[in-house]
Amino acid sequence: MNTTPLKTPVPSPLFKSLNFYLFLALAFASLWLVSCSDRAALPEPVEITGATMGTTYTVKFPVSKDAAKTYDKESLRAAIDALLEEVNHRMSTYDPDSELSRFNRYTNTDWFPVSDDLARVVEASLIYSRSSGGAFDITVGPLVNLWGFGPTKVERGVPEVKEIIDTLRRVGYTGVSVKYDPGALKKADPSLYLDLSAIAKGFGVDMVSKYLESQGIYDYMVEIGGEVRADGKNHLGEPWRIGISTPGGGYEIQKVVNVSHAALATSGDYRNYYELDGKRYSHTIDARTGRPVTHGLASVTVIAEDCMEADAWATTLMVLGPDEGLELAVRSGLAAFFIVKDGADFVEQMTPGFRDYLN
Repeated sequence: MNTTPLKTPVPSPLFKSLNFYLFLALAFASLWLVSCSDRAALPEPVEITGATMGTTYTVKFPVSKDAAKTYDKESLRAAIDALLEEVNHRMSTYDPDSELSRFNRYTNTDWFPVSDDLARVVEASLIYSRSSGGAFDITVGPLVNLWGFGPTKVERGVPEVKEIIDTLRRVGYTGVSVKYDPGALKKADPSLYLDLSAIAKGFGVDMVSKYLESQGIYDYMVEIGGEVRADGKNHLGEPWRIGISTPGGGYEIQKVVNVSHAALATSGDYRNYYELDGKRYSHTIDARTGRPVTHGLASVTVIAEDCMEADAWATTLMVLGPDEGLELAVRSGLAAFFIVKDGADFVEQMTPGFRDYLN
């Protein structure tokens, strides 16, 4: 890993697509660290912040009790910046020279060499696609653009049925293949386009977490654009406390969870949508139908062992909705929390596994 000091990078447009806005706009506003003010005399934790992937990141960890163990904050920041820049250069759809962009432009159907990291994230994506019957699909990008939520600037409106059908022909996770030793990707259709917005940010959180552990830091919280992974204890000697806000447009806390050796991601559709002729069109597109979802699920939060998993499952359950999503979450043993819009109110649903993280 390159640990040469770098300037804090300007926000990269890696995740400026449908799923980026879904995760970034909601999660960044929805997940807040819950502080305790009654122990102000305790040493404040080390805090490192920066810009990455079109958003910001925050890393926190307690001051070491071992007086001989000190950390160079700026060196850590430089190493984290370099690590995240590498993730960006592999998985960005906005960097024309990234591995993913070059694969998306590739017009042949033979194997295209990529890093093991990119191959691993794509392979994980395909697993979630199969587990969800296609609700999670990293080839959904053309549909996102068609409905006016993607990076391609188009006039928002309801596409013609023929446009949806034609675009669906360019979508389908079964057309993607992965292999290792060395890493490579292959697509059955040259026009297939991959967008890792719904999973790569979580992967970045996991990579930063692993880097901290390699430096002997085992009590930490890492957050990128609202996706969180925490381990050990905070500076108060307690589990990290994360708040999930009420999806009403404000910042009121709906639920607080205790997180240690776990990751958390939230997905929702109440901050990025448009209305035409009195009908609301969500930016959450179902790749199976080619249309925005129409269910009443406002947001869903998933707690998992790593952030890439939580990231992907949150998107999956958001696509499936409160009924089918809750059923899959329970069947899969997920710790998931659903906030469902019921008229002017919000109704909570949760899996048994989620209850373990409550106060």
